[in-house]
Amino acid sequence: MSQLTLLPDSHPANAPQLAARQSKQMNVIHVPRRFAGSEWGGTETTILETSRALITKGHSSSIVTTTALCEQELEEMQGVRIHRHKYVYPFLGLSNQDKRDMDRKGGNLLSISMLKTLLRAPDLDILHAHSGKRLGGIVRTAARLRKLPYVISLHGGVIDVPSTETQQMLEPIKGSFEWGRAFGALLGARRVLEDASAILCVGQNEQQAVQARYPGQRVEWLPNGVDADHFADGNGRAFREKNGIPHKSKMILNVGRIDPQKNQLTLLESMPGLLRRNSDIHLVLVGPVTVESYGMELLNKINAASLYNNVTVLPGLRGGSEELVDAFHAADIFCLPSRHEPFGIVVLEAWAAGLPVVAARVGGIPSFTRDGEDVLHADAGDPESFGLAIERLLRNGDLASEIAANGRRKARTQFDWNRITDRLESIYRDLLRA
Repeated sequence: MSQLTLLPDSHPANAPQLAARQSKQMNVIHVPRRFAGSEWGGTETTILETSRALITKGHSSSIVTTTALCEQELEEMQGVRIHRHKYVYPFLGLSNQDKRDMDRKGGNLLSISMLKTLLRAPDLDILHAHSGKRLGGIVRTAARLRKLPYVISLHGGVIDVPSTETQQMLEPIKGSFEWGRAFGALLGARRVLEDASAILCVGQNEQQAVQARYPGQRVEWLPNGVDADHFADGNGRAFREKNGIPHKSKMILNVGRIDPQKNQLTLLESMPGLLRRNSDIHLVLVGPVTVESYGMELLNKINAASLYNNVTVLPGLRGGSEELVDAFHAADIFCLPSRHEPFGIVVLEAWAAGLPVVAARVGGIPSFTRDGEDVLHADAGDPESFGLAIERLLRNGDLASEIAANGRRKARTQFDWNRITDRLESIYRDLLRA
């Protein structure tokens, strides 16, 4: 449950022992399904920034993951150690393309060497899973055998996920034979949420849905954060020059995976109407392609509507990249048209860069944004709704400035990574006390 209970060792007689536990440095291992700098997203940002903040606070925080999308087994990224392990998809009949598709999104993989590493890691206090299914089962098994607490973060949602997105993730294994079910049963893959010491949700709507599904569980809302200083300054002119974007154009930016969930198609469909009234608009889409057929659909739409002079599509930029910061500072408006969005960390990044934001009224976005105050909400899948919101900001500079200033203030005061990690550290310590 969300409430903290008074534990026996909080009695004054046990104050020295309690103080020692509360000041003890912790050793935490984060376990995501993949962690590749070349195909970056909100989950990777969250894990890396949380780990960096924990290390700054004197704790040990590292990442144990698989070689999906990155073959480098040992790496250090911004002071955080990463250990990657070989893995398999336990299905017969998968093509290399099927495996690649699952690497990019939602693959239910298996890694025995990862389990061995988690069982042998010295002086471990907490395991933090960032995926369920068999990978979550590996974390659950290691925690149970070592008698340690584990938590799981639901970055992509579990209950609040559209059926179309679930079907798309299952598409690569259609018609294949799954030989890994016995491993799933052995690892308790179906009990990862039930047996977790705590479930962490980035969106309040997901937190409420999960709490209703598991009423006896501790379910916390722990939103994403942002390094506001990192995004505060950038070279927008350099970004425009490098990518051939006219300096006088009004640049609309979207950052996110090229994926039906992110719904860049709605922005493309809003462009003809916008260009009829504002001929100097330029749309920039930045993100790795996770669904190739969708990427081709976007390119076909650009060509069919003769938008190639007003739309630029760029591959995803590596996490922490200065060029990504420059992209935000090159833009006039940031848009997030997602059909499903558990949180939307890019909204925080756009706020930190001082941009006005137009975002779909879906998922966790309404839980931390305020329509007309720090964002303009639009209807997901409705190009006209997005077009009207964009045009409203273009025509009303005072409104755009007010929304941008309110967003920037909120990013700094409510969503700084140190503030978010303080709450996570408190959850960890509470579990260790229990």
